[in-house]
Formats: sequence, C-alpha cells, structure tokens
Amino acid sequence: MTQRQVLQVFEHYQQSRLQFVQTVADLATRPQNIETLQNAGVMTLLRPLLLDSVPNVQQTAALALGRLANHSDDLAEAVVQGDILPQLVHSLASQNRFYKKAAAFVLRAVAKHSPGLALAVVACGGVDALVLSLEEFDPGVKEAAAWALGYVARHNEQLSQCVVEAGAVPLLVLCLQEPEMALKRISASALSDIAKHTTELAHSVVDNGAIAHLAQMILNPDAKLKRHVLSALSQISKHSVGLAELVVEAEVFPAALACLRDPDDYVRKNVTTLMREVVKHTPELAQFIVNCGGMAAVVDYLGDSSGNVRLPGIMMLGYVAAHTENLAMAVIVAKGVPQLALCLSEEREDHMRAAAAWALGQIGRHTPEHARAVAAASLLPALLQLYLDANSSEDLQVKCKKALKSVLQKCTHLPALEPLLYEAPSNILKHVLCQFSKVLPHDSKARRLFVTSGGLKKMQEMDAEPGSAMQEYIMVINNCYPEEIVRFYSPGYSEVLLERAEKFLPGTISITLKRRKEPSLLSF
Repeated sequence: MTQRQVLQVFEHYQQSRLQFVQTVADLATRPQNIETLQNAGVMTLLRPLLLDSVPNVQQTAALALGRLANHSDDLAEAVVQGDILPQLVHSLASQNRFYKKAAAFVLRAVAKHSPGLALAVVACGGVDALVLSLEEFDPGVKEAAAWALGYVARHNEQLSQCVVEAGAVPLLVLCLQEPEMALKRISASALSDIAKHTTELAHSVVDNGAIAHLAQMILNPDAKLKRHVLSALSQISKHSVGLAELVVEAEVFPAALACLRDPDDYVRKNVTTLMREVVKHTPELAQFIVNCGGMAAVVDYLGDSSGNVRLPGIMMLGYVAAHTENLAMAVIVAKGVPQLALCLSEEREDHMRAAAAWALGQIGRHTPEHARAVAAASLLPALLQLYLDANSSEDLQVKCKKALKSVLQKCTHLPALEPLLYEAPSNILKHVLCQFSKVLPHDSKARRLFVTSGGLKKMQEMDAEPGSAMQEYIMVINNCYPEEIVRFYSPGYSEVLLERAEKFLPGTISITLKRRKEPSLLSF
C-alpha cells in the first residue's frame, strides 16, 4: 500500500469518527433519543474519543457526553462511573478553548443533579481546573467555568466552601467587570450560589468587593443580568444586620425600586426579595426602606402581579409591620391591608395565603387601631373560614389561627367581631367574648347594638364549661344587662312563658305570643 493510500484510509477513518460523534451529539439534543443512545452503549464508545488525535473529534465527543449527562442523574452517574471526569480535568489544562468549553459543560452537567455528583467533580480536581479556566483569555471559557462552579456551589455549604477555597471568588468578581454580558450574568449567578449558604460564605463574597460591582449593574437594561445581580444582593443581605447594612450603604436603594416597574416578572420578584431580606433585620433598616418609598412601591407591585411572584412582597409587608407600631401603621397608610386581603382571596396556593395571613397578623397585633384596620376589611371571617376549612394545609391553619388570636386580642371594633359569634369554635370564641367583656361595660351604645343584632341571644346559647375563661366572660357580659333581659334571651325562656300563659289564659297562647313585646332596652 502506498503512502497516499494510507493517508486516504486514515482520512476516511477520521471523517467517520467525526461523523459518529456529531451524530451522537445531535441525537442527544432530543430527549426521546436518550434511552436508545444509552442502551446502545454510546458512553463506552465516546470515552476513547476524548483522547483522539483530531481536536474536533475530542471536543464534539465531550459535547455529546455533556448533553447526555445533562439529561438525567443516571447518565451523569454513568459518566462518573466510567472514569471520564479525570480524563476531562486533565485535558482542561492543555487543550484548545473549544475543548475547554465542552469539558466545563460536562462538569456542569454532572454537578447540577445532586450534591453527591457535585462532590465527584470536586474529588477529581474539577473545581481547581475550573478556577484555572477563569483566568483564560477567552470569555466563552470563563463563562463555561463560572457556570460549572455555580452548579457545584449551589448544593450545600461544604461544596460552596470548596469553591471558595479553590480561589474562585476574586476571579468571579473580576469576571463581573468583563464587557461580555453573558459572562457578567453567569458570574453574578455563581456569586449568588456561593453567598446563599452561610454568613461566612457571604462575607467571602463581600470581602472581595462584589457588592460595589453588583450595585453598579442594578439599572443595566439587560433583564437577565438584573435578575442575577438582585438575587446575589438578596443572598448577601439575608444573613446578618451587618451584611444588609453593607448592601444599603452601597446605595442600592432607592435605585433598585425602579426595577419594580420592569416588565420582567423575575426582576420585580428579586427586587422585593432583596427588600424583604433587608427589612427583616431591624426597625432602622425597615424604616430606611419605607423612607425611600419602598412601602408604596411594594403595595403597587402586589396589585399589578399575581401568583408566586407576590410572595416576597407579602412577606416584606409582614416583616415591616412586625417591628413597631409606627411601621405597622405605615403599612396601613400605604393601603397594604386591602392588598393583602386581595392576596388572601385571589391566591389558590396555601403557602401564599399562609403568608398573607401571617402578614395581616403582624399588622393587627399592636394596638386596637391596628386591629381595627384589619377587622374593618372583613378579614376576620375570611381568616376563620380558612382556619376551619378541612382542605387547608396545616401551615395555613396555624397561620390563620395565630393571626386571628393576634388581632382579636387587640380588637375593640365590636361590629367586626359579631359575625364570629356564630361560626367560631370555642378556642377562638373565648378571645371574641373577652373583647366584648372589656368593651360592653363601658359603652352603652355597644350594649344596645349587641342586643339588637342578636349577639346577646346567641351568647346565651353557648355551652361554656363551668369555671372556664369563656364562662367568666359570659358572666361579665350578662352583668351589663338587667336580669330580665338576660332571662328573656336565655334558651327555654319562651317555654316558661308558654306554661305561665297556659295556666292563667288557657286557649289564648298564640295570641299572647303574637302580641308579646321584648323587654325595654331603655333601662340600660
């Protein structure tokens, strides 16, 4: 065989290998092909091609493996079991930029599925190799490496610490300053994944100057970048007062409030999440957000949105209201109660309604004036209904019960309490009667209304255990009225009248009952 013939055979062999890996890579993009490819044993066939002499074959083989591993944790596990990761990691240091991007993709595809698979990436030296890739000139390689590091870090504190110890954070902060938008996004996302676990990890991000660079990008027109930037600032803020103050001092507000008008739902959600994480720490931080116009902005946001994107806004109002009477009043003045009432009635997810119930409880628990704002919005019957609904989740029932008790213990607005007399169970009813027993002895108008509305009659029908708090409240209320009035509305009193009438005026009982008048209310 001549040299020319040998070269022709070799060229044909190269073309066939390239055609094979390209076909597998293309087929792996469609989920319906994955099982067939797996059963055909393509993993075993692709592995030796990672060391092929033709670079194009190598990188396409890596791309195909990444797409397969990305599909499911079983295939990712097969990559780990096939001893492919060490081979990829070793090649990261010497191959061209196209191969490096493909290899980083494989590491990301494996790491994303579970902490165990992410730990396999760490164990084979993958994190160190990825950190070295962050120093590459090519922005595509940096992006692929940052993406993979973020997927490793997001699982738990231990894995995130491995990423930090490998020296990734300062390089990710440098990547934030690169001109490529995709690289900025992925770097911000990776920093968010690192910072979310503990105060110490968040400090590792802050100590490398990340806050200042993140703050500068809040008003960037790119929606995806803003999502990741706001998420990273939220993850930093949530851990401690000191970290939240550092975010505030970076002049993130009021600039971030402009993002509440962004058309992207996730940008708006992440802004309210950031506000929630800031206000929850101290009254001073909450007051700062209120002074920036944050309260009115979040109330408007709740009115313009629906579904899960409302959740951080609902919780933000609750955290603000929980701190002090004045801050709770700021929520009321900003018309936060009607918006929370809409959330309670419109949302169908129990965790959303539980959050709204919790927030309402935080608003109404301070003073009678705060409680009246909640009660006057007809929210007490709504909370009671959700509490009694057998289809409500346990968490929703608990939140509604606590909110009811918090508001009832301060509420002196009796017209709002009366509907509960007819539906509330004894554990809620005793709080209702407690408030009546406090108000009625000192308010003649309220005593009259309690009779004419049927409240006194309903109370006489209640079955209170002797010596219970509920019985004590009933006795206090009864003592506000003449004995004749109490007897008249007590169960069985009409039968007593019938017996007396039968004795003295036989045959005229029906006429007597028709003409009977209630006892005069003028005496009390």
